[in-house]
Amino acid sequence: MTTLSTTRTSTTEPARTTRHAPSGSLRVTGTLGPRYREILTPEALDFLAVLHDRFLARRHELLMDRQQRRQDVANGIDPDFRAETRPVRDDPSWRVAGATGAPGLEDRRVEITGPTDPKMTINALNSGAKVWLADAEDASSPTWRNVVEGQLALHDAIRGTLVHTTAEGREYRLRSATLTDLPTIVFRPRGWHLVEKHLRYVDRAGLGVSASASLVDAGLYLFHNARELVARGRGPYLYLPKLEGYREARLWDDVFVLAQQWLGLPHGTVRATVLIETLPAAFEMEEILHELRDHCAGLNAGRWDYLFSVIKSFRARGDRYVLPDRSQVTMTVPFLRAYTELLVATCHRRGAHAIGGMSAFIPDRRRPDVTARAVEQVRADKRREARDGFDGTWVAHPDLVEVARAEFDAVLGDAPHQVSRRRDDVRVGQHELLDVGSARRTGATVTAAGLRSNVSVAVRYVESWLRGVGAVALDHLMEDAATAEIARAQVWQWVASGTRTDNGVPITRGRVEALLAEIVDDLPRPAGNRVDDAAAVFRAVALAEDFPTFLTVGAYAQLLVGSDVDQP
Repeated sequence: MTTLSTTRTSTTEPARTTRHAPSGSLRVTGTLGPRYREILTPEALDFLAVLHDRFLARRHELLMDRQQRRQDVANGIDPDFRAETRPVRDDPSWRVAGATGAPGLEDRRVEITGPTDPKMTINALNSGAKVWLADAEDASSPTWRNVVEGQLALHDAIRGTLVHTTAEGREYRLRSATLTDLPTIVFRPRGWHLVEKHLRYVDRAGLGVSASASLVDAGLYLFHNARELVARGRGPYLYLPKLEGYREARLWDDVFVLAQQWLGLPHGTVRATVLIETLPAAFEMEEILHELRDHCAGLNAGRWDYLFSVIKSFRARGDRYVLPDRSQVTMTVPFLRAYTELLVATCHRRGAHAIGGMSAFIPDRRRPDVTARAVEQVRADKRREARDGFDGTWVAHPDLVEVARAEFDAVLGDAPHQVSRRRDDVRVGQHELLDVGSARRTGATVTAAGLRSNVSVAVRYVESWLRGVGAVALDHLMEDAATAEIARAQVWQWVASGTRTDNGVPITRGRVEALLAEIVDDLPRPAGNRVDDAAAVFRAVALAEDFPTFLTVGAYAQLLVGSDVDQP
């Protein structure tokens, strides 16, 4: 029987450094650019090697478990709350560490998200938000340049020395060199399913594999910055993406314990906020909190990846599970509202912050009408979150920080959060979380315009991603890997389900191919464009018989690694 871990190192133990030589090694296979050796030091690579020695095999086992769970759902076994972990859910006594002893995490009412290139790092830290989600995951294209230079930007920003000058001569500087004057940095590494092909782990038997992207990203960030962050009045804080269950949370907790021992930091110094952005994780929120309880600050409602996970899980289960146009699936749809209300209730019962999700609307400083529409959409979204009990929320653009802040100020006042607000009125079970059909019972439909939009957004986003840009403004919406996944997954599901658009025309591979050809023909092709490659990726992930689990996995290995933008 599967059991939850119950033992923990005492949080009152004095910090001490515990190190031993790695049995394997981490070898750099990527080209070294200027200053790369400041990040890829022998000591840092030894630390990464120890992480791989200890955790790579468990990572592989958990990824195999994911495959089995997906097959179970495809075979008609619906996700549900685990019977064997009910004692944890029923035990009222335990709490997570939350923001206690984690300076900068108590007030998270507005968090800005964005990649870690130098310009975006400075803009985010100058934004006036409470927190910056420094994103090495969905908002970043994982070129070797972005991976290492993102670590360099974080390293310099934390020490107050980051300056960026564009090719046109424009200079960007931090508004303060004092870290506590700036938004609290919460770093998001890549998920467990991804690899880093520019680093190779070789075990004691001489067998080599690509390094785990999660261990590389988190390991380098913690190694270089954890102690510096503490010394400067903050701490090593992370967002954990794409978790599918409590055993994956346990693996992260063990990573944190080892890292703290290696770096000589007290137990509980690292704090993590877990994105609940997969359907299986929605049924294990309490168990995830319990596993990470000494290192957990909260949960986040990662709405776009969650929607993608729902589509992926039920993609071949017939018309009952077909969702309408992406633009019509709002957070007020019953099955999504059930997910967010359960998240708030779960967090506050256990002393954790509940952080809201991203509204994709963004302003356009050259289009007042677009900006007004974006502001109104974001205002309504943040008002709903604040009134529902969330303690903070995400925005994608600096001009939206004050819009979101005003809605949370109206509810929170001078209080830093509303964790004490228990949502004992929430009653959410399996039926409410799986009521996918509720999205269409409100009259929402699949339209020809929605089909075109999905094809267009997916192709244009992938084209940008292949050029090294992972967060893209398209049609006045901020698109990242999660929203592109929704777009291509919907197309696959509509084709597989024989869905008809509102004009009665069935969605077939032939219809989508014709639409793809039109869209590709209309796209500009400047020097260095990847339009044809993007179209090929779209065919592979939206029109093939098999459904690739993530569009970025194959595209990374086959088209990004070794490309021009992959080089320093």
